[in-house]
Amino acid sequence: MNKAVAVIEIGSTGIRLLVAQTDAQGNKMILDKSEKSVSLGRDVFTTGAISRTTLLICLQILSRFKEQLGSYAITSEETIVIATSSLREASNRDPVVDRIKVKTGFNVRVIDGIEENRLMYLAVTECFKPQDAIIMEVSGGSTEIMLTEGGRVAGAHSLRLGTVIIEQQLNPMMNSREDEKRYIDEFIRNTKGTLNYELNLSKVKEFIAVSSEARITAHHIGEKLNDSLWKIKRSSFEAFVFSIQGYTPELLSAKLRIAYADANGFCTALLIYSEFLHLTSAEYIIVPETSIREGLFISKTAAETREIQNEFNEQVTASARNLLRKYRGDEKHAEYVRRVSLEIFDSMSAELGLEEKARLYLEVSAILHDIGMFIRASDHEEHSCYIVLHSDIFGLTRDELRLISIIVRYHRSSIRPREDEQYKALARSERLTILKLSAILRAADALDRGHQQKIKDFTLSFSDDSMTVRAGNTHNIMLEKLALEDKGELFESVFGYKIVLV
Repeated sequence: MNKAVAVIEIGSTGIRLLVAQTDAQGNKMILDKSEKSVSLGRDVFTTGAISRTTLLICLQILSRFKEQLGSYAITSEETIVIATSSLREASNRDPVVDRIKVKTGFNVRVIDGIEENRLMYLAVTECFKPQDAIIMEVSGGSTEIMLTEGGRVAGAHSLRLGTVIIEQQLNPMMNSREDEKRYIDEFIRNTKGTLNYELNLSKVKEFIAVSSEARITAHHIGEKLNDSLWKIKRSSFEAFVFSIQGYTPELLSAKLRIAYADANGFCTALLIYSEFLHLTSAEYIIVPETSIREGLFISKTAAETREIQNEFNEQVTASARNLLRKYRGDEKHAEYVRRVSLEIFDSMSAELGLEEKARLYLEVSAILHDIGMFIRASDHEEHSCYIVLHSDIFGLTRDELRLISIIVRYHRSSIRPREDEQYKALARSERLTILKLSAILRAADALDRGHQQKIKDFTLSFSDDSMTVRAGNTHNIMLEKLALEDKGELFESVFGYKIVLV
């Protein structure tokens, strides 16, 4: 039996603990669950900061969890603690994280919306394998959405639409349920175009809802499929949502026999699900008995599984390809540069000295390096950088997208990284990763200078001072040779190999 793993989620409406472990066969066993309400979101979305009173409540809850974990011989340092939208948007985020560390020993990692999507995906796919689906999680500070087509991620978005945010936005106007519905409808109308471009929502057959509100609803009106999955008939769900819209939190708490904290925002969350459901043709709502905490546990315990890692990487690149398609990029050229980049990377893996995830960064950079051509061919590397930096790609954090955006920017020889002030301001490890991956990307891009994929087959060989690319065809490759002379300078400078094309 493996050692128990503890994960804590600091959310907009509460702090939640999960303790689980895997047996010898890799099956997950839940050992403990705890949840305590605290209104971080109400503080942040009203004043912009977490109040002293709320911070003290957080510290009390976390101290209690620390004592609870002692019975499992799990220390604060071993516990995985994440915080989502409320702490992410708090102006006093850093002091709060520091106080938690000093008083409890917990190291809090504030994650972005796309990381939430990744963890949600891991949790959902453990219970259910989505095909053409929309996966939604409504929380106090955001709504996380993933679109899948044929089992591949077509899009991932973190929307600033949450139950606490809506309450704070409309409260000064003495809002009614009708006001909330109009607010949600307007938000969806402004978002619908982007979602429909990635996946025709009217053809979506699988609507997957992940939240405590969805689970409570499933327990009342749903059908249990197995220990980890429920389904709710669409007509039953819509009738239930309509029937409770006039309920106060006190009445909901009494009628549904749920805690007052769960009743607060309950109607708003179901209204958000209902309005998105109207965009699809799904006949049922699928409700997994899971959460972001289960996703975090899976991420921790399955990190060593090669099959799961490969599946995750494929989902990341599928999301990147979908972004390229959205901006009408040259997919054949992108695929060629991706393949060549990875061949060079794999041939040099022993001497690169990079972490394993660098290969994925290179792959995504190769797919998206010319995406800025959608805006303008001239200086398209700057536009590519901007698009990548401000887009959502499933499975990649904001910091990772920032790194990839810089690699994309450096794929043209007109920019010399070491002379760039943006490059100089980076940490040494980031500078080396960017420099090495940019050098490989430039070389791969040069081998398809004319975007015609003339060099179909090639072999790579290395000597003391050169990397020889031996083309397996007889096409005129003068353009590619000229491009290598221009773009190969960085490769030679970084690795000491002159690239020779024969």
